[in-house]
Amino acid sequence: MSHPAAEKTIVPLYDTMNRIPGGLMLVPLVLGSVVGTFAMPALDIGSFTTALFKDGALALIALLIFATGTHVTLRTSGPVLAHSAVILVTKSLIPASLVVGLGLVVGIDGIAGVSILALLVAVDNSNGGLWLAFTGRYGDKRDRGAYMASALNDGPFFSMLFLGASGLAAIPGLLLLGAVLPFLLGMLVGNLDPKWREVMRPTPSIVIPFFAFALGTGIDLGAVVAGGASGLLVGAIVAPVTGLFVYLGYKIVLRRGAKSGLGFAAGTTAGNAIATPAIVAAADPAFEPYVATATAQVAASALITAILAPVIAAWVLKREGGLTVVDEDGVELAEEVKA
Repeated sequence: MSHPAAEKTIVPLYDTMNRIPGGLMLVPLVLGSVVGTFAMPALDIGSFTTALFKDGALALIALLIFATGTHVTLRTSGPVLAHSAVILVTKSLIPASLVVGLGLVVGIDGIAGVSILALLVAVDNSNGGLWLAFTGRYGDKRDRGAYMASALNDGPFFSMLFLGASGLAAIPGLLLLGAVLPFLLGMLVGNLDPKWREVMRPTPSIVIPFFAFALGTGIDLGAVVAGGASGLLVGAIVAPVTGLFVYLGYKIVLRRGAKSGLGFAAGTTAGNAIATPAIVAAADPAFEPYVATATAQVAASALITAILAPVIAAWVLKREGGLTVVDEDGVELAEEVKA
């Protein structure tokens, strides 16, 4: 017997978040950054509270990656790899090459108070969590599986590679394997027993708000403020420019038509890229003077792009008729969602 009183929604928290492009991740991310900046001791009390709201991001993202893998069959793995390759080229290789070219012209000091170090670190990686959150609503299994591009460009590998710090180039290799292994295991399980696809189907809606909050606690708003106007400039460049490259790859190479706007959701800076300037400077001391400022600017870019990228992507999708909720096979589940 149903109990209408017990089922009545008092505050439509979930629906309100979903009305915002990428809101299922964006709202908890911002809330987490506020709590992490002003009330972090509340999350350090230990036990399950700390485990879920502060330290749980990696485990929850790994679960989402595994769940995504279960929906990729051997028949569809080719399109997933093609999408991953396009994103890797358009989000990492092309932008990084352009930044290095700029550095050869103007020097490592960069322009407008933004060093080449800060600009390179901000453009050559992407926020895989936000990509999974956004494509989990508007994309299909090809888009969600293309998370592998974020697994590869996450961390200092490309930054060091393009800056010529080849002495550390071998270090991320095992980390890259660790990043894609849950996805590969998910593929194996899903192909051996398709029932797991149904079991894992609700995973995105469950884990995304929680890992987004935990990721947000690692973004210090003080560092974002310290990045100032230059940090805002970096984020304002990364979101539309690198997103445009991925959009063009989706439209021209992958021929995704109305869904090409998904590419703009890749126009982000990963949260853990904040640590990359210090890692690069450890490999090449010539960049040491730029570390403090670059770290603040990259932190600002991580937050600003997390806001701008899904908004731009939703606007382009709506403009081109692709702002529709679809399942993993691309079958439309709802009417056009208004941004």
